[in-house]
Amino acid sequence: MRRQITNFPYQPSDSECEKASNSYLMSLVAVVAGLPLPILNLIATFFFYVANRNKPYFVRWHCTQALLSQFALFFMNSYSFWWTVSILFGDVKFTNEYFAYVLTVIVVNIIELISTIYAAVQVRKGIHIKFFFFGGLTDLICKPKTLHL
Repeated sequence: MRRQITNFPYQPSDSECEKASNSYLMSLVAVVAGLPLPILNLIATFFFYVANRNKPYFVRWHCTQALLSQFALFFMNSYSFWWTVSILFGDVKFTNEYFAYVLTVIVVNIIELISTIYAAVQVRKGIHIKFFFFGGLTDLICKPKTLHL
């Protein structure tokens, strides 16, 4: 199987590529299962991260990036969720700001969905994908394990 050169310190194995790709797929499955409750997406991705935090660097790196991107979406989705609940069941009115915010959240979620699918496919092929902002943050958080002799 021919793979493209990555910017990673080593060439990941097929099983590593599959596990790393699954970190993105986990967030997609969580979106479908927990669409109305944003916390479910974050919890599912967090548990997948915890289960793979001692795996090889490539897997850990992509699990961390998937978790960070879900964490950011969690705040946006939660705010829109509770704002909508307060409108539907409270005395808060629909405003232009509400519609602008919800439209922004929808656009960001669509971009996240497309980039997550793209990352899952490319990472499965062994191609290292860095998301804007989250890739750099993941580099700061996730480091290769060093051998102590």
